[in-house]
Amino acid sequence: MMRPKADMEQGNRQKNEYREDRAGTLQSDSLRRALAGRRRRCATVFAVLLTVLFCLMVLSLCTGSVSISPGQVLQIIFLREGTAEAVSIIWKIRLPRLIMAAELGGALSVSGFLLQTYFANPIAGPSVLGISSGAKMAVSFSMVSALSVGLRMSSLQMVLAAFAGALLVTGFVVLASHYVQAMSSLLVAGIMAGYICSAVTDFIVTFADDSSIVNLHNWSRGSFSGMSWEHTAAATAIVCFGLLAAIALAKPMGAFQLGEAYAAGVGVQTRRFRVYLILLSSLLTACVTAYAGPISFVGIAVPFLVRKMLRQSKPLVVIPAVFLGGAVFCTGCDLIARTAFAPTEMNISTVTSIIGAPIVIYMLISRRK
Repeated sequence: MMRPKADMEQGNRQKNEYREDRAGTLQSDSLRRALAGRRRRCATVFAVLLTVLFCLMVLSLCTGSVSISPGQVLQIIFLREGTAEAVSIIWKIRLPRLIMAAELGGALSVSGFLLQTYFANPIAGPSVLGISSGAKMAVSFSMVSALSVGLRMSSLQMVLAAFAGALLVTGFVVLASHYVQAMSSLLVAGIMAGYICSAVTDFIVTFADDSSIVNLHNWSRGSFSGMSWEHTAAATAIVCFGLLAAIALAKPMGAFQLGEAYAAGVGVQTRRFRVYLILLSSLLTACVTAYAGPISFVGIAVPFLVRKMLRQSKPLVVIPAVFLGGAVFCTGCDLIARTAFAPTEMNISTVTSIIGAPIVIYMLISRRK
């Protein structure tokens, strides 16, 4: 009588083991499908961003006061063949401007993503926290001071001045974060700091009478016009360094997104890591502001859109995608600024605000829901 009972218990154990194995197999299959779907989505997003960026670049090079066909553009770029006027337009005006719009837009987007990681808030951005305004104030003061004694600032000096101004405002915001717990109050403090810096900049620009700084008025409102290959070379070196450094911090950044306590538990030196984030964000913002002036909403809207398309926040994937997204966003906005009311050119911040502000409003509403 005992043997059938033992056989029954053994059969039940085998059934349970089979169910567990089956459940584990189904779970692993589901995980593999999810990972494969995530990879396909990432590949699709990168392919779409690259395709749109390429199309915008071709359109930007062809469009302007003088229309040039795509075939002529390719011939001018790769063979240096064409009329003297067309070659001059492409190589001296449109191509440097296009490259700067793409890489500075990408740099500003990455800077916004770093700040959002630091403060754990998607609203944090260089323009909202007043960092761009601080960099603008420092560059304006340095430029006016240098020109008043007959000196001319180099590209590196402009970036260093902007970096100092960005660090000044960033330091204030970080200091305020130790005393203000609510993120809304911290954002208000950053906005007020930005207003103060903008007021000081307007005061400097208003009383700057030197004819050599007439372009300072347009620069102070944001513009990609007047870019040269000297500017492009210096900005490319800074942006590449900042992008590579951000990618190198991707692993501790992923741990930091799960909480400061978790990051410290897995060996991340959080105090030093925070300093790195602030320095990188300030450097990228300074580079953008030094050459193009303050540009609004790019650092907030682009990271939000890219994360929404990717449906993940893994820094190693998000940082390159955010850079491409910023390049697409600013290249498109610059094209609109140049051509919408040609020959009159709008400020780049006007276009980015018109497009970026509704995106930020939608982000706030969706998070609230």
